[in-house]
Amino acid sequence: MAKIIVWRQWKICIIGTVSNFLFIKYNMLKLLNFKINKSFTIIEMLVVISVFFITVGAVSGIFTTAIKLQRYNLTYQQLLDQTSYAMEYMSRAIRMAQKDKSGNCTGTSNLNYQVENNSIKFLTYHNPSQCWRFYLDDGVKLKVDQNNNSYDLISENFEVNDFRVSVLGDKSGEQPKVEIFMEVKAKGSGNQPSLKIQTTVSQRNLNTD
Repeated sequence: MAKIIVWRQWKICIIGTVSNFLFIKYNMLKLLNFKINKSFTIIEMLVVISVFFITVGAVSGIFTTAIKLQRYNLTYQQLLDQTSYAMEYMSRAIRMAQKDKSGNCTGTSNLNYQVENNSIKFLTYHNPSQCWRFYLDDGVKLKVDQNNNSYDLISENFEVNDFRVSVLGDKSGEQPKVEIFMEVKAKGSGNQPSLKIQTTVSQRNLNTD
């Protein structure tokens, strides 16, 4: 009777062990099958890589465009500052011109301004008076000549493509007006900013002498 009980216990133990082994093996196979089913295929990987490179390319293009736009805006601001300074400098000097009674500066006695070849020459109110001339040198450089000493009015990073000066009413009893026009562009390749500016200046003192 004892042998039969022992055999039954061993049988139950063996059956339980086999059942546990089969259960573990089943779960392992199920887990492996789950991982296999969840893995990426080659086509899916290619799609993901393509989307990644398209996104990177789009972001890089936007970033490059933003840098170019920022550089353009900075150049335009410098162009505006340079052009405004040159125009204000010329306007202030021309406004303070006096009549050249001797004609040593303008070449004609009792003349306020001499305009020739898109340049303007006049006698200043400095003490002693000086003969100044604004002109375009080499077709792209705006300069001022002060008693035979020349200076640049605009940085070398910019070129003046057009400079025109005209005088109206430079006669005895009439108040002369000087009209100045400039077209300035930044140097460099590609799309560079340009600016056109025009002003009219009236002589400060009355032209009555």
